Amino acid sequence: MQVYNLSAGSKTVLSVLALLALMAFLAVEYGKEDVKLKYYDQKIEASKLAKEATDYLKDFRMQKSVFIDVVNDPNETALIGQDITPITTDRGYIEAKLTTTNPNFAAVVVDMIKEAELEKNDVVAVAFTGSFPGLNIAVHSALQTLKLKPIIITSVGASNWGANDPYYTWLDMERVLFKAGVFKNKSVAASIGGGLDKGRGLSPEGRQLIVDAIERNKVEFINEEHLESSIQKRIELYNQYRKKDKIKAFINVGGGISSIGSVENAQFIPNGLYKTLPMKNFPVRGLLIQMAEKNIPVIHLLNVNQLALEYGLPTNPTPLPRPGEGEIFIQKRYSVLLTAGVTFFLVIAIAFVFFMERKRHQLGTEEVKGFQTNPEPEL
Repeated sequence: MQVYNLSAGSKTVLSVLALLALMAFLAVEYGKEDVKLKYYDQKIEASKLAKEATDYLKDFRMQKSVFIDVVNDPNETALIGQDITPITTDRGYIEAKLTTTNPNFAAVVVDMIKEAELEKNDVVAVAFTGSFPGLNIAVHSALQTLKLKPIIITSVGASNWGANDPYYTWLDMERVLFKAGVFKNKSVAASIGGGLDKGRGLSPEGRQLIVDAIERNKVEFINEEHLESSIQKRIELYNQYRKKDKIKAFINVGGGISSIGSVENAQFIPNGLYKTLPMKNFPVRGLLIQMAEKNIPVIHLLNVNQLALEYGLPTNPTPLPRPGEGEIFIQKRYSVLLTAGVTFFLVIAIAFVFFMERKRHQLGTEEVKGFQTNPEPEL
């Protein structure tokens, strides 16, 4: 096997090229610039509105001399409920509830709505539960910012650490914000929620406390005998309130049984935005499934930490980020001009070296040929 030895000059040239390549890499890497993502202005507006709503609710609670548990609610948002109350329907995790108090979740909802290609004045069917008041506020803020028309139905029962104060349910929070003019829409109907959507698993006292909350907030009470009837009643109400308009999207917050249909269905329903749903033999076809079957885009907000990681938001943040903080708004990206300039420079440098080396090689070959055709005379 023939071995080629590089000349000292070639080694120097290669070393210089390697150094130039390293400098080019560093220039591109450290030359990243902040780039505003799509829908930046609407995301900022929605996040500010979510912050305004949260602050208003906190001030309202303070005026009522309500104690805030700073251990379980370290950011003092007043959106974190208690562990167990008479209207607690399901298991919930406090870390997830704390994550949703970030006002920038409103920007995540804006992003999903825009990706679903909704336009101003489109009608959106919405299903809330009491489990994630922070996410409910985020959805309200996004819908209002984008000037959409929501039809909202709420399941009042809440999981641990949600809006599970019997005298300060999500309906009460929503009414306070609506009355103050912070939000322009509120729920048109509500159910007890929990098992069978009628409070199975709650005590009679707990069910009555939820009925009392529905009555004092003056919304229509959905109280059907069977779950399938409760789901159908919701569809009838959505159709009633949409009038002649088409429902352009369905947004679900939480794991309300009327939305998912059954506990078994939850594992087959993707998180976030989806426009189609894989065909499955669902035991009960909840709202999410029926909407998807009608080719209506669905936004399902349940696995909070997954959503936070996907959209560049912190989980369980302390202190709370300000509106506009996070990768949902601005990301570090490579500068196109800088990258193109550095690449062009390297190509020119490599081409120049190649040309010079080729020329040097040709000169060397000619010298060898000249030596062979003009040998020295013999003595």
